[in-house]
Amino acid sequence: MSEQRYAGRVAVVTGAGSGIGQAVAQQLAAEGATVIGCDVDAEGLAMTAKLVQEDGNAATMVVADITVPADVDRLVAALPEQRVDLLANVAGIMDHFLPVTELDDETWDRVMAVNLTGPMRLCRAMLPLMKARGGGAVVNVASIGALSGAVAGSAYVASKHGLVGLTRSIANLYAEDGIRANVVCPGGVATNIGRSAAPKVPWAYQRLERSFARTMRTATPAEISTLVCWLGSAEAVNVNGAVIASDGGFTA
Repeated sequence: MSEQRYAGRVAVVTGAGSGIGQAVAQQLAAEGATVIGCDVDAEGLAMTAKLVQEDGNAATMVVADITVPADVDRLVAALPEQRVDLLANVAGIMDHFLPVTELDDETWDRVMAVNLTGPMRLCRAMLPLMKARGGGAVVNVASIGALSGAVAGSAYVASKHGLVGLTRSIANLYAEDGIRANVVCPGGVATNIGRSAAPKVPWAYQRLERSFARTMRTATPAEISTLVCWLGSAEAVNVNGAVIASDGGFTA
């Protein structure tokens, strides 16, 4: 493995202000990428930029909400020479473990916007840029909620299943353009996604808790970023349309 496998390449990372996105931005910068990170959290992005700088590297951070089309346009405009080699869609939120009978439209719309519609818009904007340069890679971070209905609420589970479908569609339709698309499905990870994870319906959470007993361990963001960065690199040239769990054996 080359320690500079991203030298000369441009990578876009959403959710770069914390957690997995922050770890991905740090690792990509360390491996030579020109990193464009985005998040709605300006303070978080500033911390990511500081961490990258402390490693002796640099990255460009853009405060942007991937649910807002104009912000997606600004992110594309920030790309050097309109080039992108890797799009890592990491940003995501949870749904307070709401079952469908207790699910309000506002929560449904927001979860779908962040977890599915935002990644779609970014892919729609950036795949033509990849195609123009002969290829690229998309890595979407879903969840074991994309593989099971037993770990979160109805909106979250539906959004992550949808992200898998979107990724597989891209993998099939754009392979001949040199574009690969894969999904990483983490289990429990020590991130701040918990801000949208506080349970609101006790009976539903109690039923979902039964599945949590299968949890072997909680991963660190860096343990997920290693897989994301590998999938986006040339070392994974033969991996396309894959849905890969990184859950310590939860789904085994």
